[in-house]
Amino acid sequence: MAETVILLAIQKIGIALANGAANQASALFVKYGTQLLKLQRGMDRVVRELRLMHEFLCQMDIRNRKKQAYEIWLGEVRKVAHLMEDMVDEYLYLVGQEHDVGFFFFLKNGFKKPRSLLSLNQIAFKVKEIEKDLSHLSETKTRWVLVNNEDTSSSDYIVKRSQELANISRCLEEEDLVGVDKKRELLQQWLAGDQLERSVIALLGMGGLGKTALAANVYRNVREKFQCHAWVSISQTYSREDVLRNIIKELSRDKDSVLSNTAGMDITCLQETLKKFLEQHKYLIILDDVWTPEVFNDLSRICIHNEKGSRLLITTRVSRVAALASQGCILTLEALPEDKARDLFCKKAFPRDTNYECPVKLKPLSNEISSKCKGLPLVIVLVGGLFLVHEKTVEEWRRINAQLNWELINNPGFDHIRNVFHLSFIYLPTHLKSCVLYCSLFPEDYIFKRKQLVRLWIAEGFVEERGECTLEEVAEGYLKELTDRNMLQLVKRNTFGRVKRFRMHDIIRDLAADLCKKNCFGVTYDDNCGLSIETNVRRLVLRKPKKDNHQPSGMHQLRTFITLDKIMPSLTLLPLLCKESRYMTVLELSGLPIEKIPDAIGDLFNLRHLGLRDTKVKVLPKSVENLCNLLTLDLYESDIHKLPSGIVKLKKLRHLFAVIVIDREGKLSKYGVCFPNGLGNLTNLQTLQALEVQEESLRHLGELRQMRSLRLCNVKGIYCGRISESLVQMPYLSFLDVIASDENEVLKLNVRVPSLQKLT
Repeated sequence: MAETVILLAIQKIGIALANGAANQASALFVKYGTQLLKLQRGMDRVVRELRLMHEFLCQMDIRNRKKQAYEIWLGEVRKVAHLMEDMVDEYLYLVGQEHDVGFFFFLKNGFKKPRSLLSLNQIAFKVKEIEKDLSHLSETKTRWVLVNNEDTSSSDYIVKRSQELANISRCLEEEDLVGVDKKRELLQQWLAGDQLERSVIALLGMGGLGKTALAANVYRNVREKFQCHAWVSISQTYSREDVLRNIIKELSRDKDSVLSNTAGMDITCLQETLKKFLEQHKYLIILDDVWTPEVFNDLSRICIHNEKGSRLLITTRVSRVAALASQGCILTLEALPEDKARDLFCKKAFPRDTNYECPVKLKPLSNEISSKCKGLPLVIVLVGGLFLVHEKTVEEWRRINAQLNWELINNPGFDHIRNVFHLSFIYLPTHLKSCVLYCSLFPEDYIFKRKQLVRLWIAEGFVEERGECTLEEVAEGYLKELTDRNMLQLVKRNTFGRVKRFRMHDIIRDLAADLCKKNCFGVTYDDNCGLSIETNVRRLVLRKPKKDNHQPSGMHQLRTFITLDKIMPSLTLLPLLCKESRYMTVLELSGLPIEKIPDAIGDLFNLRHLGLRDTKVKVLPKSVENLCNLLTLDLYESDIHKLPSGIVKLKKLRHLFAVIVIDREGKLSKYGVCFPNGLGNLTNLQTLQALEVQEESLRHLGELRQMRSLRLCNVKGIYCGRISESLVQMPYLSFLDVIASDENEVLKLNVRVPSLQKLT
């Protein structure tokens, strides 16, 4: 997991070394030319070392995760990567101020302040020290850290692990298949039907739902109806030749088969021989746990249409793989309903009792325990087995139930569950790993909103630029890929069919949250925990805090602070955050009963997301004009009616929410905020909700050409011509909400907006 930290540092150094930033720095610090050149060369050496480290860590696998020396070394790597990320942020801020008001004043006076940014020389010194640390870490790894990458490769290990899991699932007893009778019957019909053309059938679902077990059960029942049959487990590290040889091995049970003499063949001969064999036979081939469409495309050229009623069945966790099935032949497995989950749990916990009957005294606990398994058959089977070997008393069951999350993460008997998750997680692209870990910081059953999470991912720096797409479009691609891989679950779509709400399965969340904590990625605190922040933890999500005057420790390294409940544990916490957490990136305080934002908020030069939705804040301090990296400012339903004049200096701002909702005699009315002169400076704005329309703001509205979502309040008929002219200049506008100043006002917007999807 240290590779996610390193990737973020590499991305930031890349930005710092980009020609634009380097030239800008050279122009600003002419008299420090030598120091600047040394600094940039030092950064270049650091990024080369980090790239190699990143590649090394990406090749490591879960074999090493419990080795103490390896974990200690990884912890030191994370610290260095974190420090480098901090230095790059300092550097980028230092060289990115030339157009901002007061930059030369800042150069002249800023370094004299006790808490001002580090000077160029100080940054260069720190980077030099980081170089030494990386060199030392490389030497230390060679001397002391033994990793499993010599005897067998990571890919071999993952193949072996995948096959072990598949074998366990294939050997599950028929009684463990609960709640799938209709799906089993349908699957048998598809496989054993009279249709002569070859069909491809897909079993789709997240890991642990029993896809392999169901496929194996049906395979045993129908395989004799085919002239030949084969079962092959596909791993993420797919080897075409290995798969071909495994298929041939399965098909060539008859010693006289033409396939029995293929040992010396190269891959081309293997393909041709297998293709000719399958042309002549009615075959059934099961491809278990397929991860990419490329696997199917490779094999479909061999498993040809022979008009003999042949069948190809694939099981997969990935939607875009299942989409390759024949029309109408996708079978999606879902979590067991509560009654079926209870039945399966009782079968495993009380196998010797009549009808697997749960004792009356244990029924409430039994229901609670089976509910925690969230309908995953694999988890239910293993948890039921855990309770089978414990004394059947309320006290004993209550004790085990209280530590069930601990058992899930630490009990060797639950290795199968952890490996199911790790097989889904370990080969995610690094940027998607960060996104999954981030989601696990939120509570169980938390419902995510698509646009909100996208903005947070972008603020955190997880989203890479891709071609001409906006960062928001790239992030939505990440989200789609994670739902396709069943790492996130769809809850609701909007009227256009796009994902609107989704959640993370609790079992995946628990395992990912454990990785978060162990790797200092982030932690969640609730009322069961004291508010003390562990060293090097970068993100804190606060839930149900105790309201007391206890001051948390270890805040200087925090980059993200999110509250999920309307309670601030201490009145002095916010000023302390602004003072101590100088690299803060995300500050989400929505719903808190706070009335004032400290002036020190302006010192958070790295802040990219500030959430004050539904707070009691009435005025933003003037110092917010210093938040030059701010991307999202959320003031929705706060008490702020007017924005400070310096808001127009925030040229990177992409999303501004500032809607005032007033309840008048049971009728809710929405109002916008008054905008100061200079609206046209905010050329990166994509969201503006809502603007209180005035003559001055109308003059510059058309300059916001990146606008996607616009809400206008207090609109009068006389403004419509100017508004229409502005909308023509917004080629990407998809949402438009226009609120009249009066119910009798007639609004005529004579304009064609090609990209508009929703008009209110």
